[in-house]
Amino acid sequence: MKNINIITLYPEIFPASLGVSVINRGLTSNLWKYNLYNPRDYTEDKHRTVDDTPYSGGAGMLMRADILGRTIDNIPEVDRGRMIFVSPRGRTFNQAMAEEWSREDNFTFLCGRFEGVDQRVIDYYNFEEVSLGNFVLAGGEVAVLAMVESTIRLQEGILGNKLSLEEESFSKDKLLEHDQYTTPAEWRGHKVPPILLSGNHSKIKEWKKDQSLKITQNKL
Repeated sequence: MKNINIITLYPEIFPASLGVSVINRGLTSNLWKYNLYNPRDYTEDKHRTVDDTPYSGGAGMLMRADILGRTIDNIPEVDRGRMIFVSPRGRTFNQAMAEEWSREDNFTFLCGRFEGVDQRVIDYYNFEEVSLGNFVLAGGEVAVLAMVESTIRLQEGILGNKLSLEEESFSKDKLLEHDQYTTPAEWRGHKVPPILLSGNHSKIKEWKKDQSLKITQNKL
């Protein structure tokens, strides 16, 4: 079973998209699980303070090392696995990373808030910084939802059709997925490409490969 630990100030966000469709079926079938850790539960003052101003000044507040340290220490070390801090300065998450992560069992995701976290936490626990893209969010939760969903869906038993994984974008030949069509055969004057209705499987395969190449090249 894949085990996902999520450190967040807003546990109410979860499970969100992880609680529907095939990802949720995997959850209810015990193919994976997630555990939520709220740093406010590990504070020692009546206001449950988790942040403070940065030394030497600067905008905003930082999540404190002592609070995050106590939070992480409450996660059994054997269950922590790969440590991920969601950060815009990290390497960008992609399908290759999802495939790599799908072969691992334990993860701990740290969702930042405010202006970030004390660097000592990242260094002490050897967090790997990973970004969802070149933009900034209010916190790491949305990025974690995307990364976890992308990873979990690759796990054996989640998707019923293995071919779905092989043919989708970025898999196998690292090409984007070809255009796809279903019924009706004609809609508002737009027809399904005749080749897809021909029954000639070798020609259809060739068409799909050509489409994938063109779409991938146009994106570059």
